[in-house]
Amino acid sequence: MDHKLSPELEELRRTVEAFAHDVVAPKIGDFYERHEFPYEIVREMGRMGLFGLPFPEEYGGMGGDYLALGIALEELARVDSSVAITLEAGVSLGAMPLHLFGTEEQKRTWLPRLCSGEMLGAFGLTEPDGGSDAGATRTTARLDETTGEWVINGTKCFITNSGTDITGLVTVTAVTGRKPDGKPRISAIIVPSGTPGFTVAAPYSKVGWNASDTRELSFDDVRVPAENLLGEEGRGYAQFLRILDEGRIAIAALATGLAQGCVDESVRYAKERHAFGRPIGANQAIQFKIADMEMRAHTARLAWRDAASRLVAGEPFKKEAALAKLYSSTVAVDNARDATQIHGGYGFMNEYPVARMWRDSKILEIGEGTSEVQRMLIARELGLAG
Repeated sequence: MDHKLSPELEELRRTVEAFAHDVVAPKIGDFYERHEFPYEIVREMGRMGLFGLPFPEEYGGMGGDYLALGIALEELARVDSSVAITLEAGVSLGAMPLHLFGTEEQKRTWLPRLCSGEMLGAFGLTEPDGGSDAGATRTTARLDETTGEWVINGTKCFITNSGTDITGLVTVTAVTGRKPDGKPRISAIIVPSGTPGFTVAAPYSKVGWNASDTRELSFDDVRVPAENLLGEEGRGYAQFLRILDEGRIAIAALATGLAQGCVDESVRYAKERHAFGRPIGANQAIQFKIADMEMRAHTARLAWRDAASRLVAGEPFKKEAALAKLYSSTVAVDNARDATQIHGGYGFMNEYPVARMWRDSKILEIGEGTSEVQRMLIARELGLAG
Protein backbone atom coordinates (compact mmCIF):
# COMPACT_ATOMS: atom_id res chain seq x y z
CA MET A 1 0.00 0.00 0.00
CA ASP A 2 1.42 3.37 -1.05
CA HIS A 3 1.88 5.61 1.97
CA LYS A 4 1.12 8.68 -0.13
CA LEU A 5 -2.41 9.75 -0.99
CA SER A 6 -3.30 10.47 -4.58
CA PRO A 7 -3.39 14.19 -5.47
CA GLU A 8 -7.20 14.10 -5.42
CA LEU A 9 -7.36 12.52 -1.97
CA GLU A 10 -4.71 14.85 -0.59
CA GLU A 11 -6.72 17.81 -1.87
CA LEU A 12 -9.81 16.38 -0.17
CA ARG A 13 -7.87 15.92 3.07
CA ARG A 14 -6.61 19.50 3.04
CA THR A 15 -10.05 20.87 2.21
CA VAL A 16 -11.73 19.03 5.07
CA GLU A 17 -8.87 19.88 7.42
CA ALA A 18 -9.35 23.59 6.68
CA PHE A 19 -13.12 23.30 7.09
CA ALA A 20 -12.73 21.53 10.43
CA HIS A 21 -10.37 24.16 11.81
CA ASP A 22 -11.95 27.26 10.27
CA VAL A 23 -15.67 26.42 10.49
CA VAL A 24 -16.21 23.58 12.97
CA ALA A 25 -13.67 24.40 15.69
CA PRO A 26 -14.85 27.97 16.48
CA LYS A 27 -18.52 26.95 16.83
CA ILE A 28 -18.83 23.36 17.94
CA GLY A 29 -18.08 23.94 21.62
CA ASP A 30 -21.23 26.02 22.03
CA PHE A 31 -23.38 23.44 20.24
CA TYR A 32 -21.86 20.72 22.43
CA GLU A 33 -22.55 22.62 25.64
CA ARG A 34 -26.18 23.22 24.62
CA HIS A 35 -26.65 19.62 23.40
CA GLU A 36 -27.77 21.17 20.11
CA PHE A 37 -27.57 19.67 16.63
CA PRO A 38 -25.33 21.86 14.39
CA TYR A 39 -27.60 22.28 11.38
CA GLU A 40 -25.52 25.11 9.92
CA ILE A 41 -22.36 23.02 9.94
CA VAL A 42 -24.16 19.97 8.52
CA ARG A 43 -25.61 22.07 5.68
CA GLU A 44 -22.11 23.27 4.81
CA MET A 45 -20.85 19.68 4.82
CA GLY A 46 -23.64 18.87 2.39
CA ARG A 47 -22.66 21.74 0.09
CA MET A 48 -19.08 20.41 0.13
CA GLY A 49 -20.34 17.05 -1.10
CA LEU A 50 -19.14 15.10 1.94
CA PHE A 51 -22.38 13.12 2.32
CA GLY A 52 -22.03 11.97 -1.28
CA LEU A 53 -18.37 10.99 -1.20
CA PRO A 54 -18.64 7.20 -1.78
CA PHE A 55 -21.67 7.26 -4.10
CA PRO A 56 -21.94 7.37 -7.91
CA GLU A 57 -22.39 10.72 -9.61
CA GLU A 58 -25.61 9.50 -11.27
CA TYR A 59 -27.28 9.61 -7.84
CA GLY A 60 -25.80 12.95 -6.85
CA GLY A 61 -22.64 11.52 -5.30
CA MET A 62 -18.99 12.47 -5.73
CA GLY A 63 -17.89 9.18 -7.30
CA GLY A 64 -15.42 8.37 -4.53
CA ASP A 65 -15.09 5.41 -2.18
CA TYR A 66 -14.65 4.42 1.46
CA LEU A 67 -11.05 5.59 1.48
CA ALA A 68 -12.23 9.09 0.61
CA LEU A 69 -14.94 8.93 3.26
CA GLY A 70 -12.44 7.76 5.87
CA ILE A 71 -10.08 10.62 5.10
CA ALA A 72 -12.89 13.14 5.58
CA LEU A 73 -14.01 11.48 8.81
CA GLU A 74 -10.49 11.45 10.25
CA GLU A 75 -9.98 15.14 9.59
CA LEU A 76 -13.34 16.09 11.08
CA ALA A 77 -12.79 13.95 14.18
CA ARG A 78 -9.43 15.62 14.82
CA VAL A 79 -11.56 18.61 15.80
CA ASP A 80 -14.95 17.16 16.84
CA SER A 81 -16.58 13.74 16.90
CA SER A 82 -20.23 14.86 16.99
CA VAL A 83 -19.88 16.31 13.50
CA ALA A 84 -17.89 13.31 12.33
CA ILE A 85 -20.41 10.74 13.57
CA THR A 86 -23.23 12.70 11.93
CA LEU A 87 -21.44 12.26 8.61
CA GLU A 88 -20.47 8.64 9.28
CA ALA A 89 -23.99 7.58 10.24
CA GLY A 90 -25.54 9.59 7.43
CA VAL A 91 -23.38 7.83 4.87
CA SER A 92 -22.64 4.34 6.23
CA LEU A 93 -25.98 3.68 7.92
CA GLY A 94 -28.38 6.11 6.27
CA ALA A 95 -27.52 6.04 2.58
CA MET A 96 -25.25 3.04 2.00
CA PRO A 97 -27.99 0.40 2.58
CA LEU A 98 -30.03 2.03 -0.18
CA HIS A 99 -27.04 2.15 -2.50
CA LEU A 100 -26.08 -1.48 -1.91
CA PHE A 101 -29.50 -3.13 -1.70
CA GLY A 102 -32.10 -0.69 -3.01
CA THR A 103 -34.09 -0.95 -6.23
CA GLU A 104 -33.42 1.56 -8.94
CA GLU A 105 -36.57 3.43 -7.96
CA GLN A 106 -35.56 3.51 -4.29
CA LYS A 107 -32.12 4.83 -5.19
CA ARG A 108 -33.47 7.60 -7.41
CA THR A 109 -36.10 8.53 -4.83
CA TRP A 110 -33.78 8.84 -1.82
CA LEU A 111 -30.08 8.96 -2.71
CA PRO A 112 -29.86 12.40 -4.37
CA ARG A 113 -31.23 14.14 -1.27
CA LEU A 114 -29.11 12.00 1.06
CA CYS A 115 -25.96 12.69 -0.99
CA SER A 116 -26.58 16.44 -0.94
CA GLY A 117 -27.02 16.53 2.84
CA GLU A 118 -30.47 18.02 2.32
CA MET A 119 -31.80 14.91 4.07
CA LEU A 120 -30.37 12.50 6.63
CA GLY A 121 -31.14 8.81 6.86
CA ALA A 122 -30.82 6.45 9.81
CA PHE A 123 -30.59 2.71 10.38
CA GLY A 124 -32.88 1.21 13.03
CA LEU A 125 -31.12 -1.93 14.20
CA THR A 126 -30.39 -1.97 17.94
CA GLU A 127 -33.20 -2.84 20.36
CA PRO A 128 -33.51 -2.26 24.13
CA ASP A 129 -33.14 -5.96 24.99
CA GLY A 130 -30.84 -6.86 22.12
CA GLY A 131 -27.62 -4.87 22.35
CA SER A 132 -24.91 -6.69 20.43
CA ASP A 133 -27.27 -9.60 19.72
CA ALA A 134 -28.88 -8.09 16.64
CA GLY A 135 -30.16 -11.49 15.61
CA ALA A 136 -32.57 -11.39 18.57
CA THR A 137 -34.74 -8.78 16.85
CA ARG A 138 -38.22 -8.46 18.36
CA THR A 139 -39.60 -5.76 16.08
CA THR A 140 -42.04 -7.40 13.69
CA ALA A 141 -43.44 -6.57 10.28
CA ARG A 142 -46.32 -8.47 8.69
CA LEU A 143 -47.51 -8.00 5.15
CA ASP A 144 -51.18 -7.04 4.97
CA GLU A 145 -52.21 -8.74 1.75
CA THR A 146 -55.41 -6.70 1.59
CA THR A 147 -53.72 -3.31 1.47
CA GLY A 148 -50.28 -4.32 0.22
CA GLU A 149 -48.58 -2.74 3.22
CA TRP A 150 -46.07 -3.78 5.84
CA VAL A 151 -47.40 -3.32 9.38
CA ILE A 152 -44.50 -2.69 11.77
CA ASN A 153 -44.47 -2.93 15.57
CA GLY A 154 -41.53 -2.64 17.93
CA THR A 155 -38.86 -0.40 19.44
CA LYS A 156 -35.34 0.61 18.44
CA CYS A 157 -32.77 2.40 20.61
CA PHE A 158 -29.54 4.39 20.26
CA ILE A 159 -30.36 5.39 16.67
CA THR A 160 -28.16 8.17 15.28
CA ASN A 161 -29.60 10.92 13.04
CA SER A 162 -33.12 9.60 13.61
CA GLY A 163 -34.87 12.68 14.97
CA THR A 164 -33.41 15.78 13.35
CA ASP A 165 -35.48 18.27 11.40
CA ILE A 166 -33.89 16.97 8.20
CA THR A 167 -34.21 13.22 8.90
CA GLY A 168 -36.14 11.74 5.98
CA LEU A 169 -36.14 8.00 6.60
CA VAL A 170 -35.14 5.20 8.89
CA THR A 171 -34.36 1.73 7.54
CA VAL A 172 -35.71 -0.71 10.12
CA THR A 173 -34.87 -4.36 10.65
CA ALA A 174 -37.87 -6.49 11.59
CA VAL A 175 -38.91 -10.13 11.78
CA THR A 176 -41.09 -10.87 8.77
CA GLY A 177 -41.55 -14.62 9.28
CA ARG A 178 -39.84 -17.85 10.27
CA LYS A 179 -37.45 -20.16 8.45
CA PRO A 180 -38.09 -23.93 8.29
CA ASP A 181 -35.77 -24.39 11.28
CA GLY A 182 -37.79 -21.88 13.31
CA LYS A 183 -35.22 -19.11 13.18
CA PRO A 184 -36.54 -15.61 12.37
CA ARG A 185 -36.45 -14.17 8.89
CA ILE A 186 -35.21 -10.62 9.40
CA SER A 187 -35.90 -8.06 6.69
CA ALA A 188 -35.06 -4.39 6.20
CA ILE A 189 -37.87 -1.92 5.49
CA ILE A 190 -37.74 1.80 4.69
CA VAL A 191 -39.91 3.93 6.98
CA PRO A 192 -40.23 7.61 5.97
CA SER A 193 -40.18 10.15 8.78
CA GLY A 194 -43.62 11.32 9.79
CA THR A 195 -45.34 8.03 8.98
CA PRO A 196 -48.35 7.60 11.34
CA GLY A 197 -47.50 5.41 14.32
CA PHE A 198 -43.77 6.11 13.99
CA THR A 199 -42.75 7.98 17.16
CA VAL A 200 -39.37 9.56 17.79
CA ALA A 201 -38.50 10.06 21.46
CA ALA A 202 -36.68 13.06 22.92
CA PRO A 203 -32.89 13.04 22.50
CA TYR A 204 -30.91 10.95 24.96
CA SER A 205 -28.90 12.69 27.67
CA LYS A 206 -25.47 11.34 26.70
CA VAL A 207 -21.99 11.38 28.19
CA GLY A 208 -20.50 12.43 24.85
CA TRP A 209 -21.33 13.16 21.22
CA ASN A 210 -23.56 15.88 22.65
CA ALA A 211 -23.92 17.75 19.36
CA SER A 212 -25.16 14.67 17.51
CA ASP A 213 -28.69 13.28 17.40
CA THR A 214 -29.43 9.93 19.10
CA ARG A 215 -32.94 8.70 19.95
CA GLU A 216 -35.25 5.83 20.74
CA LEU A 217 -37.85 4.96 18.11
CA SER A 218 -41.16 3.19 18.50
CA PHE A 219 -43.45 1.68 15.88
CA ASP A 220 -47.13 1.14 16.62
CA ASP A 221 -48.93 -0.43 13.65
CA VAL A 222 -46.79 1.64 11.30
CA ARG A 223 -47.89 1.03 7.70
CA VAL A 224 -45.64 1.47 4.70
CA PRO A 225 -46.04 0.18 1.12
CA ALA A 226 -44.79 -3.32 0.32
CA GLU A 227 -42.31 -1.80 -2.13
CA ASN A 228 -40.49 -0.20 0.84
CA LEU A 229 -38.84 -3.55 1.46
CA LEU A 230 -35.08 -3.02 1.07
CA GLY A 231 -33.40 -5.93 -0.69
CA GLU A 232 -34.77 -9.45 -0.45
CA GLU A 233 -37.29 -10.46 2.18
CA GLY A 234 -35.49 -12.39 4.91
CA ARG A 235 -32.05 -11.03 3.97
CA GLY A 236 -32.06 -8.04 6.31
CA TYR A 237 -29.68 -9.60 8.83
CA ALA A 238 -27.12 -10.47 6.14
CA GLN A 239 -27.44 -6.96 4.75
CA PHE A 240 -26.85 -5.53 8.20
CA LEU A 241 -23.65 -7.59 8.59
CA ARG A 242 -22.33 -6.23 5.29
CA ILE A 243 -23.16 -2.66 6.32
CA LEU A 244 -21.40 -3.06 9.67
CA ASP A 245 -18.28 -4.57 8.09
CA GLU A 246 -17.88 -1.44 5.98
CA GLY A 247 -19.01 0.88 8.74
CA ARG A 248 -16.25 -0.39 11.03
CA ILE A 249 -13.71 1.08 8.66
CA ALA A 250 -15.44 4.45 8.89
CA ILE A 251 -15.56 4.29 12.70
CA ALA A 252 -11.88 3.32 12.75
CA ALA A 253 -11.05 6.40 10.69
CA LEU A 254 -13.12 8.54 13.06
CA ALA A 255 -11.38 7.03 16.10
CA THR A 256 -8.00 7.66 14.47
CA GLY A 257 -8.95 11.29 13.98
CA LEU A 258 -9.86 11.63 17.66
CA ALA A 259 -6.57 9.99 18.66
CA GLN A 260 -4.64 12.36 16.38
CA GLY A 261 -6.60 15.35 17.66
CA CYS A 262 -5.44 14.47 21.16
CA VAL A 263 -1.85 14.58 19.89
CA ASP A 264 -2.44 17.93 18.18
CA GLU A 265 -3.90 19.53 21.29
CA SER A 266 -1.25 18.06 23.58
CA VAL A 267 1.65 19.27 21.43
CA ARG A 268 0.14 22.75 21.32
CA TYR A 269 -0.46 22.84 25.05
CA ALA A 270 2.97 21.39 25.91
CA LYS A 271 4.61 24.24 24.00
CA GLU A 272 2.46 26.98 25.50
CA ARG A 273 2.10 25.86 29.12
CA HIS A 274 5.00 26.84 31.37
CA ALA A 275 5.74 25.35 34.78
CA PHE A 276 8.82 25.79 36.94
CA GLY A 277 10.29 28.25 34.46
CA ARG A 278 10.03 26.30 31.21
CA PRO A 279 7.48 24.76 28.82
CA ILE A 280 6.13 21.46 30.11
CA GLY A 281 7.06 19.98 26.74
CA ALA A 282 10.70 20.27 27.77
CA ASN A 283 10.10 17.51 30.31
CA GLN A 284 10.96 14.05 29.08
CA ALA A 285 7.93 12.55 30.83
CA ILE A 286 5.64 14.71 28.68
CA GLN A 287 7.68 14.12 25.55
CA PHE A 288 7.50 10.35 25.94
CA LYS A 289 3.78 10.40 26.66
CA ILE A 290 3.07 12.41 23.51
CA ALA A 291 5.45 10.22 21.48
CA ASP A 292 3.44 7.17 22.53
CA MET A 293 0.21 8.95 21.57
CA GLU A 294 1.59 9.73 18.11
CA MET A 295 2.71 6.10 17.69
CA ARG A 296 -0.81 4.88 18.44
CA ALA A 297 -2.50 7.34 16.08
CA HIS A 298 -0.06 6.55 13.27
CA THR A 299 -0.56 2.80 13.62
CA ALA A 300 -4.34 3.20 13.75
CA ARG A 301 -4.18 5.17 10.51
CA LEU A 302 -2.24 2.39 8.82
CA ALA A 303 -4.84 -0.13 10.00
CA TRP A 304 -7.96 1.65 8.76
CA ARG A 305 -6.37 2.64 5.44
CA ASP A 306 -5.29 -0.96 4.87
CA ALA A 307 -8.85 -2.18 5.48
CA ALA A 308 -10.29 0.55 3.26
CA SER A 309 -7.83 -0.25 0.46
CA ARG A 310 -8.86 -3.91 0.57
CA LEU A 311 -12.52 -2.94 0.39
CA VAL A 312 -11.95 -0.61 -2.54
CA ALA A 313 -9.92 -3.30 -4.35
CA GLY A 314 -12.73 -5.81 -3.91
CA GLU A 315 -10.64 -8.04 -1.63
CA PRO A 316 -11.78 -9.69 1.63
CA PHE A 317 -11.57 -7.14 4.43
CA LYS A 318 -13.72 -8.41 7.32
CA LYS A 319 -10.79 -9.28 9.61
CA GLU A 320 -8.86 -6.13 8.76
CA ALA A 321 -11.92 -3.96 9.41
CA ALA A 322 -12.39 -5.58 12.82
CA LEU A 323 -8.70 -5.16 13.63
CA ALA A 324 -8.80 -1.49 12.64
CA LYS A 325 -11.95 -0.80 14.62
CA LEU A 326 -10.70 -2.61 17.72
CA TYR A 327 -7.28 -1.00 17.74
CA SER A 328 -8.30 2.54 16.79
CA SER A 329 -11.10 2.70 19.36
CA THR A 330 -8.76 1.42 22.07
CA VAL A 331 -6.05 3.97 21.31
CA ALA A 332 -8.61 6.76 21.04
CA VAL A 333 -9.51 6.13 24.68
CA ASP A 334 -5.83 5.83 25.64
CA ASN A 335 -4.88 9.06 23.87
CA ALA A 336 -7.84 10.95 25.30
CA ARG A 337 -6.89 9.86 28.80
CA ASP A 338 -3.25 10.89 28.32
CA ALA A 339 -4.18 14.20 26.70
CA THR A 340 -6.41 15.04 29.64
CA GLN A 341 -3.58 14.20 32.02
CA ILE A 342 -1.14 16.40 30.11
CA HIS A 343 -3.58 19.30 30.34
CA GLY A 344 -3.98 18.80 34.08
CA GLY A 345 -6.89 20.70 35.60
CA TYR A 346 -7.58 22.43 32.28
CA GLY A 347 -8.21 19.02 30.73
CA PHE A 348 -11.23 18.73 33.00
CA MET A 349 -12.73 21.97 31.67
CA ASN A 350 -15.20 21.74 28.81
CA GLU A 351 -13.74 24.78 27.08
CA TYR A 352 -10.72 22.67 26.17
CA PRO A 353 -11.19 20.27 23.23
CA VAL A 354 -9.50 17.39 25.07
CA ALA A 355 -12.31 17.34 27.63
CA ARG A 356 -14.75 16.79 24.75
CA MET A 357 -12.45 14.13 23.27
CA TRP A 358 -12.25 12.29 26.59
CA ARG A 359 -16.04 12.18 26.82
CA ASP A 360 -16.46 11.21 23.17
CA SER A 361 -13.84 8.45 23.07
CA LYS A 362 -15.52 5.75 25.15
CA ILE A 363 -18.47 5.19 22.85
CA LEU A 364 -16.02 4.18 20.11
CA GLU A 365 -15.37 0.94 22.02
CA ILE A 366 -19.12 0.25 22.03
CA GLY A 367 -20.86 1.59 18.91
CA GLU A 368 -21.04 -0.39 15.62
CA GLY A 369 -19.77 -3.51 17.37
CA THR A 370 -18.21 -3.58 20.82
CA SER A 371 -14.54 -4.39 21.33
CA GLU A 372 -15.62 -7.83 22.51
CA VAL A 373 -17.51 -8.40 19.26
CA GLN A 374 -14.44 -7.34 17.25
CA ARG A 375 -12.34 -9.91 19.09
CA MET A 376 -14.94 -12.57 18.34
CA LEU A 377 -14.85 -11.67 14.64
CA ILE A 378 -11.06 -11.73 14.52
CA ALA A 379 -10.93 -15.09 16.27
CA ARG A 380 -13.53 -16.47 13.87
CA GLU A 381 -11.55 -15.27 10.87
CA LEU A 382 -8.51 -17.05 12.32
CA GLY A 383 -10.51 -20.26 12.51
CA LEU A 384 -10.64 -20.29 16.29
CA ALA A 385 -14.40 -20.02 16.80
CA GLY A 386 -17.16 -22.47 16.02
